[in-house]
Amino acid sequence: MDNSLRGSTVVVTGGTRGVGAGIARAFADAGARVLACARRPPEQLSPGVEFAPLDLRDPPAVRAFFAALPRLDVLVNNAGGTPYRRLADADAERHARVVELNLVTPLTASLAAYDHLRRSRGSIVMVGSVSGGRPSPGSAAYGAAKAGLANLAASMAVEWAPEVRVNTLVVGMVRTGLAHLHYGGPDGLAAVSRTVPLGRLALPADIGAAAVFLASDAAAYISGASLHVHGGGERPAFLDAATAGSDTPEAPTADRES
Repeated sequence: MDNSLRGSTVVVTGGTRGVGAGIARAFADAGARVLACARRPPEQLSPGVEFAPLDLRDPPAVRAFFAALPRLDVLVNNAGGTPYRRLADADAERHARVVELNLVTPLTASLAAYDHLRRSRGSIVMVGSVSGGRPSPGSAAYGAAKAGLANLAASMAVEWAPEVRVNTLVVGMVRTGLAHLHYGGPDGLAAVSRTVPLGRLALPADIGAAAVFLASDAAAYISGASLHVHGGGERPAFLDAATAGSDTPEAPTADRES
């Protein structure tokens, strides 16, 4: 068992619910002191997780928060999200707020944490999304921000090496307490789960385990990487279209003569 995180100090932004809570719980289970940042306190926290009020869109407050920490070993930039909103249904300023939350605030937190992480030779884990690597209709600004986040992490990994490692988790669909709002009730969740090669949506604990791995000594030589945690991705739509109506579906191959 890797005990390299025992006694370390970890900050998880947006760490009070959903994926963030799963990440915070995983680090606490690994023996770390965990500070979960959010604007509002949660109804309850996992054992070993402390709540720290912080508005990540307030750069002076972010800098003051990190300056007050005696030590920091790991920063997990998890805070983010977006409502469903088509591009033409809102003005640019509203879309810009989505970009700010999902791209600018991780940069703000990382810069504020840099001196601590350099001294501790720590690491940053960015929580990205599969939306950053494919078209994202209804959440285009979010997808664009997540694409930028992966690039930011890769550049940061080069600039801040060898003192600070920086990696990205590219997260797919996750079953949280609010999953029904995105995918519908039990039937909708079951139908969406069948589109995932591993047959289910991720749990917050799955994302937490991956984050702990990237921050631990087990990943000591991993930096600038994007780790996909998406259950195998998405089955290409053309495969189903190409075999529609066939009694014996057969995947087309690239070298078959027509």
